[in-house]
Amino acid sequence: MLKTVNILNKRARFDYEILETYTAGIVLSGTEIKSIRLGKANITESFCEFNDAMELFAINTYIEEYAFGNQFNHKARSERKLLLNKRELKSLDKNVQTKGLTIIPLKLHTNEKGLAKLDIGLC
Repeated sequence: MLKTVNILNKRARFDYEILETYTAGIVLSGTEIKSIRLGKANITESFCEFNDAMELFAINTYIEEYAFGNQFNHKARSERKLLLNKRELKSLDKNVQTKGLTIIPLKLHTNEKGLAKLDIGLC
Protein backbone atom coordinates (compact mmCIF):
# COMPACT_ATOMS: atom_id res chain seq x y z
CA MET A 1 0.00 0.00 0.00
CA LEU A 2 1.52 3.26 -1.15
CA LYS A 3 1.17 6.59 0.55
CA THR A 4 -0.08 9.12 -1.99
CA VAL A 5 1.73 12.44 -2.13
CA ASN A 6 -0.08 15.67 -2.98
CA ILE A 7 2.05 18.80 -3.23
CA LEU A 8 -0.12 21.74 -4.24
CA ASN A 9 0.59 25.13 -5.79
CA LYS A 10 -2.07 27.09 -3.88
CA ARG A 11 -0.81 30.38 -5.25
CA ALA A 12 -1.59 29.40 -8.87
CA ARG A 13 -5.37 29.24 -8.41
CA PHE A 14 -5.27 32.63 -6.70
CA ASP A 15 -3.07 34.41 -9.26
CA TYR A 16 -4.28 32.87 -12.54
CA GLU A 17 -7.46 31.85 -14.28
CA ILE A 18 -7.04 28.20 -15.26
CA LEU A 19 -8.53 27.42 -18.67
CA GLU A 20 -7.48 23.78 -19.16
CA THR A 21 -5.69 21.17 -17.07
CA TYR A 22 -3.45 18.29 -18.15
CA THR A 23 -1.75 15.47 -16.27
CA ALA A 24 1.85 14.96 -17.35
CA GLY A 25 4.48 12.42 -16.38
CA ILE A 26 7.87 13.65 -15.21
CA VAL A 27 11.30 12.37 -16.21
CA LEU A 28 13.14 12.03 -12.89
CA SER A 29 16.68 10.95 -12.16
CA GLY A 30 18.00 8.86 -9.32
CA THR A 31 16.89 9.97 -5.89
CA GLU A 32 14.29 12.55 -6.97
CA ILE A 33 11.35 10.15 -6.63
CA LYS A 34 12.45 9.25 -3.10
CA SER A 35 12.39 12.92 -2.08
CA ILE A 36 8.96 13.39 -3.69
CA ARG A 37 7.57 10.39 -1.83
CA LEU A 38 8.80 11.97 1.40
CA GLY A 39 6.97 15.18 0.45
CA LYS A 40 10.11 17.29 0.12
CA ALA A 41 9.25 19.23 -3.04
CA ASN A 42 7.96 22.70 -3.86
CA ILE A 43 6.31 23.89 -7.09
CA THR A 44 5.10 27.37 -6.08
CA GLU A 45 7.76 29.26 -8.05
CA SER A 46 7.84 26.98 -11.09
CA PHE A 47 6.53 27.39 -14.63
CA CYS A 48 6.63 25.40 -17.85
CA GLU A 49 8.10 26.26 -21.24
CA PHE A 50 8.91 24.64 -24.56
CA ASN A 51 12.40 24.21 -25.95
CA ASP A 52 13.39 24.28 -29.64
CA ALA A 53 12.58 20.58 -30.13
CA MET A 54 8.92 21.03 -29.00
CA GLU A 55 9.55 19.37 -25.62
CA LEU A 56 7.86 20.73 -22.50
CA PHE A 57 9.99 21.34 -19.41
CA ALA A 58 9.11 22.30 -15.84
CA ILE A 59 11.49 25.09 -14.88
CA ASN A 60 12.46 26.06 -11.32
CA THR A 61 10.83 23.11 -9.55
CA TYR A 62 12.47 22.42 -6.22
CA ILE A 63 13.00 18.82 -5.11
CA GLU A 64 15.12 18.65 -1.98
CA GLU A 65 18.22 16.47 -2.06
CA TYR A 66 17.68 13.00 -0.64
CA ALA A 67 19.32 12.66 2.78
CA PHE A 68 20.79 9.20 2.07
CA GLY A 69 21.76 9.87 -1.53
CA ASN A 70 25.54 10.43 -1.08
CA GLN A 71 27.39 11.04 -4.40
CA PHE A 72 24.43 9.95 -6.54
CA ASN A 73 22.22 12.80 -5.35
CA HIS A 74 20.45 15.14 -7.77
CA LYS A 75 20.48 18.92 -8.11
CA ALA A 76 17.68 20.56 -6.13
CA ARG A 77 16.61 23.01 -8.87
CA SER A 78 16.83 21.83 -12.44
CA GLU A 79 14.75 21.51 -15.59
CA ARG A 80 12.57 18.42 -15.63
CA LYS A 81 11.04 17.10 -18.84
CA LEU A 82 7.28 16.60 -18.90
CA LEU A 83 5.69 13.75 -20.82
CA LEU A 84 2.50 14.43 -22.80
CA ASN A 85 0.97 13.19 -26.04
CA LYS A 86 2.09 14.89 -29.25
CA ARG A 87 -1.45 16.19 -29.81
CA GLU A 88 -1.53 17.76 -26.34
CA LEU A 89 1.91 19.32 -26.83
CA LYS A 90 0.88 20.88 -30.15
CA SER A 91 -2.30 22.28 -28.62
CA LEU A 92 -0.44 23.78 -25.67
CA ASP A 93 2.26 25.28 -27.87
CA LYS A 94 -0.31 26.83 -30.19
CA ASN A 95 -2.19 28.42 -27.29
CA VAL A 96 0.98 29.76 -25.69
CA GLN A 97 2.28 31.23 -28.98
CA THR A 98 -0.91 32.78 -30.35
CA LYS A 99 -2.90 33.83 -27.30
CA GLY A 100 -0.06 34.71 -24.95
CA LEU A 101 -1.08 32.24 -22.25
CA THR A 102 1.27 30.50 -19.83
CA ILE A 103 1.58 27.00 -18.38
CA ILE A 104 1.76 26.67 -14.59
CA PRO A 105 2.20 23.49 -12.46
CA LEU A 106 -0.79 23.00 -10.17
CA LYS A 107 -0.18 19.74 -8.29
CA LEU A 108 2.63 17.21 -7.94
CA HIS A 109 1.34 13.79 -6.92
CA THR A 110 1.92 10.07 -7.19
CA ASN A 111 -0.55 7.70 -8.84
CA GLU A 112 -1.61 4.22 -7.71
CA LYS A 113 1.46 2.68 -9.38
CA GLY A 114 3.81 4.99 -7.45
CA LEU A 115 4.77 7.13 -10.47
CA ALA A 116 5.15 10.89 -10.09
CA LYS A 117 2.69 13.01 -12.08
CA LEU A 118 2.39 16.76 -12.47
CA ASP A 119 -0.95 18.44 -13.09
CA ILE A 120 -0.37 21.53 -15.23
CA GLY A 121 -2.79 24.27 -16.14
CA LEU A 122 -3.08 26.51 -19.16
CA CYS A 123 -3.54 29.92 -17.55
